Amino acid sequence: MKLHAVQRAVARAVMQPLTSSERMQRKAPGGGRMSAYAARYIKPNERLTSFERLEIYNRQYWFRVLASLAEDYPGLRAVLGGRRFESMCKAYLTEHPSRSFTLRNLGAQLETWLRGNPLWLRGRRVLALDMVRLEWADIEAFDGQAKPALRSEDLLEVDAAKLQLGIQPYVQLLELHYPVDDLLLEVKHGDDTPDRASNAVQERRKHSKVRAVAKLEPAQIFLAVHRLDYSVYFRRIEPEEFALLNALRSGKTVERAIELAFRKSSVPAADRAAFVQHSFQTWAALGWFCLPEGNAGGKKVRKERA
Repeated sequence: MKLHAVQRAVARAVMQPLTSSERMQRKAPGGGRMSAYAARYIKPNERLTSFERLEIYNRQYWFRVLASLAEDYPGLRAVLGGRRFESMCKAYLTEHPSRSFTLRNLGAQLETWLRGNPLWLRGRRVLALDMVRLEWADIEAFDGQAKPALRSEDLLEVDAAKLQLGIQPYVQLLELHYPVDDLLLEVKHGDDTPDRASNAVQERRKHSKVRAVAKLEPAQIFLAVHRLDYSVYFRRIEPEEFALLNALRSGKTVERAIELAFRKSSVPAADRAAFVQHSFQTWAALGWFCLPEGNAGGKKVRKERA
């Protein structure tokens, strides 16, 4: 039997969900007994049967991927509750098992999957989707592609009618309905607080915060998620900034992007020039500007996960 066929067969067994008691299932992928399935690919030793040796990998796979999602999505876990979150993760990973060399990509399809499986979000669909979008943006901002940044001096004495500016790929622009940025920071801060409170007390605190946010009336919130000095930051931005950044990212010239950003704006015409100048200076200082797609190469930094 060829190596790739063995690898695929073992992977099918390893990625098969565990039983309710967190043991390997007795039924093999495609039917039949798992003990016979394991014996075809795994040799026993003096201490463990083929089934027992394969079970070690099966259990460790699930313990690791579930722990990784819990680490990457503490906010979603707080919104759904621990038990529902774990059950949801098992269902998601059964349909979308790990296909990458890095656990960083585990949640890449989570938002799309949740939209197609809304029963997991019972009563908190919009809040949960806002949170999962923010947490994936957090991951993307942390290790997304970075291109050489343009400096503020590079923007002087240019023709705005012709100038095009790219936005760094790692800058994530979100339109939200709830203040999940504040909620996520509170959830993470609660996990890091070195006090004597039990896990149960900390969980009740999180649930209390989630309930308070869930009771709020939905409202438009525009957020930029970006990194600076190897740390991720959440920055609330104005609707005009959001529209302007998106227009620049889509390839519009600076002049056209400004026109589109203020098409339905409440900012007085007399204040718009100062608004744009301040925004551009801020974004340039943060290193958000780069050459448009196709004009410059970038260096991609990957997040290494243990």
